[in-house]
Amino acid sequence: MAASWVCAQDPNPTQTQPQEAPSEAHPQQPTEIDRGVPLYRIQVVARDIPAINYFHRSGSTKIGFRGTDLMPGAHGTAKVENKLGRTSISLDLEGLTPANGFGPEYLTYVIWAVTPEGRPVRIGEILPSGGKDRVNESVTTDLQAFGLIITAEPYYDVSIPSDVVVMQNVVEDRTQGVIEQVNAHYTLLPRGAYAETAGRHTVLHPITRNGRSPLELYEAENAVQIADAAGAEKYAADTMSTAKTALMNAEQADEHKKDRKMVITYAREAVQSAEDARLITIRKIKAEDEAAERQARQRAEEAAEQSKAQAEQARAQAEKDAAQRAQAEAAAEEAKTRAEQARAAREAAEQQAQQAQQQAQMAQQQAEQAKQQEAQMRERLKDQLNQVLQTRETARGLIVNMSDVLFDFNKYTLKPETREKLAKVSGILLAYPGLKMQVEGYTDNIGSDEYNQKLSEERADSVRDYLVAQGVQDNNISAQGYGKTHPIADNTTNSGRAQNRRVEMVVSGESIGVQESAPGSAGGTMPAGQNGPATGPVPATPQR
Repeated sequence: MAASWVCAQDPNPTQTQPQEAPSEAHPQQPTEIDRGVPLYRIQVVARDIPAINYFHRSGSTKIGFRGTDLMPGAHGTAKVENKLGRTSISLDLEGLTPANGFGPEYLTYVIWAVTPEGRPVRIGEILPSGGKDRVNESVTTDLQAFGLIITAEPYYDVSIPSDVVVMQNVVEDRTQGVIEQVNAHYTLLPRGAYAETAGRHTVLHPITRNGRSPLELYEAENAVQIADAAGAEKYAADTMSTAKTALMNAEQADEHKKDRKMVITYAREAVQSAEDARLITIRKIKAEDEAAERQARQRAEEAAEQSKAQAEQARAQAEKDAAQRAQAEAAAEEAKTRAEQARAAREAAEQQAQQAQQQAQMAQQQAEQAKQQEAQMRERLKDQLNQVLQTRETARGLIVNMSDVLFDFNKYTLKPETREKLAKVSGILLAYPGLKMQVEGYTDNIGSDEYNQKLSEERADSVRDYLVAQGVQDNNISAQGYGKTHPIADNTTNSGRAQNRRVEMVVSGESIGVQESAPGSAGGTMPAGQNGPATGPVPATPQR
C-alpha cells in the first residue's frame, strides 16, 4: 500500500459564507487590501462541478475522481456512505505528484466539499509521501449534498481553496441510486496569490527542504510568513505571537532531533494560529474600510443638511427683507409716523450703544480674569512639577527637563528612580485635563547623526510610553527626537554636552494660556538663561 495519509479537519470557525458567483461573462473584479501591499485577490470563477445529494442513499455508492488539466495523469475513485448523519468518504487515488511542482509556495494537498451554494468546506489534508503517488484514506463530513475537489495549498489550515485544482469528482456509470446533480460555482484564491509581492514587501521566502524535517514544519513557516505579510502583527498581535512561538518550538525541536510527533504538534499549532491571525486581520481591515465609508457618507449627509439649512435661512431672510420694504413704504406715507420711527430708532440705537459698551467692558474684565487664572494655574503647575524635576517657563509652555543621568548608560531604558519621578509627573498632569505634552529627546554632538537621532527618538518614546501607561491620555502626548540639533550649551565642554543630553517635556494648553509649538519656532527653546528662570532639582553631570 502507498505510504500516504489524510488528516480530517473541521471547518475553520472564522470561515465566511461566499457570495453568489457571477457569470463567466461578468467575472468579479479583483479586490485588494487597501494598505499599499496587495496580499491577495479573491476571484469568483464560474467553474462547474457535480454536487451530488447523498441524503436519501442507504448503503454506499461509488463516484469517480479525474485529474484536471494541471494534473491529467491523476485518477481514482471514492466510496461514499451515509452513516448516522455523517458522510464517510473512502479515497483511492493515483497520480498525485508533489505539490511544489506548481510553485514553491505550495507544499500540500487539501480535499474540499463544495455545497450547491458554492461554499467550500475543508475536510482533510492529503500528503502522498515516501516517493509514492497513491492515496488510500478516509475522511468524513456533516454535509449531505456536495461536490469534491482537491487543491494544492501552502499549508493545511487554509480557509479558501486555491485555484490550483488538480482533481475533482465525476459521476460514473456505476454510481447507483437516485442522485441529484447541481452545478456549483465556487470561490477560489488565484494562483500565485500567496507569493505576490509589492516593492520590498516579500510575502514568501523560498524554503529549502533538507529531507529530514517533516513537511508540517514547512507548512508552518509558510502560514506564519503569509499571516505576517497580511499585517497580522498589527491587527492580531497576540494570536500572531502564539503562532510564532509554536513555530519556534517546532524549529527547535526539529533542530535538536526530538520526537517527530512533537515537531508536528508544534507545527500544526503554528499553522492554526497563523491562519486565525490572518483571518482576524482581514476582518479588521474590512471593518476599518467600512467605518471610513460610513464616515464619508455621514459627512456628505451633514453637508447636504447644512446646504438645506442655508437655503431655508436665505428664503427666510428674503421674506424678512420684503416685509421690511413694505413697512418702510407704509412709513413714508405719513411724515408723523416717520418722525416717530426715527425717534424710536435713535433711542434704540443709543440703548444698543450703551449695551454694547457694557458688554465690551464685561468681556474685557472676563478676559483679564481668565488671563490671571491661566497665569495662576501655570505658576501652580510649575511649582508642582518643580518638586519632581527641574522645570522652567518659556513662551512654548512649561519645560520639564530630564538629563540622561535618568537613563541607563547609552540606552533609552528608564531607571527605577526615573520611573518614580515620571509616575509623580503623570499624577500631576492628570489633575489638569486638556493639557498637551510634547516629549522631546536631544543628545550632544558625540557620535553620528543617525545614532544620535535614533537614541533621542527612543528616549522620547520611552518617556511617552511610560506616561501613557501611567494614565496620561494617549492623544494628549506625543514624542519627537531631535538628535544633536537645538543644543542649549557649548558642546566643546563636558558640562555643556551633559546639558545637551536631555529629554524635555513641553507642557502647553489653553488652560494655562500657552499654545503648542515646535522647537526653534517663535518662542521656542532657547539657550539656558534666556527663557525664564529654571528651578527644581538640578541633575548631576553624567557620563555619555
